[in-house]
Amino acid sequence: MELPDVRDSDTENLADSYRLQIEKKIEIESKKRILKNNNPEELSRLQMLSLIHLHDNSDKDLIPALMSRLGPVRAALDGHGGSIVIDSSSVEKLNNGKFALSLVLNLDGACIACGAAPGTLQGIQNDLIADKEIISVQFSSSMLEWFSDLQRDFILKHGGVSFI
Repeated sequence: MELPDVRDSDTENLADSYRLQIEKKIEIESKKRILKNNNPEELSRLQMLSLIHLHDNSDKDLIPALMSRLGPVRAALDGHGGSIVIDSSSVEKLNNGKFALSLVLNLDGACIACGAAPGTLQGIQNDLIADKEIISVQFSSSMLEWFSDLQRDFILKHGGVSFI
């Protein structure tokens, strides 16, 4: 019996198709969970606020405004009682004359030492970097103490984020 000739491109196309379907389902489910746990009007208000202004005024809404800019990773943070913590931040002047935040973040709640932390950190970084008022997202190196040697090696090699 001969097996059909399956080409690498066919396999890649199928994998891409499944990935896109799963991403869409995750996005839909995460939006439902975020809206279930948060007031939509408040989320909208927070998303409209200037992060630079909040930072410069040490406004208590800075963390909620940052959280409001998170995508599917927000549902995971909310669901596990986690949040982001700003260890340090600064406003940088860009070459175009505009200003943007540079952030060093940490996690709190049950997200500390979670096995999914590498994906969570990468999701946080990607979502925040997408905001025009954020130029840099790094994570506190103190987070590395939470992980076993194996986890630490993995996140440093494959996590896609940087620690400072």
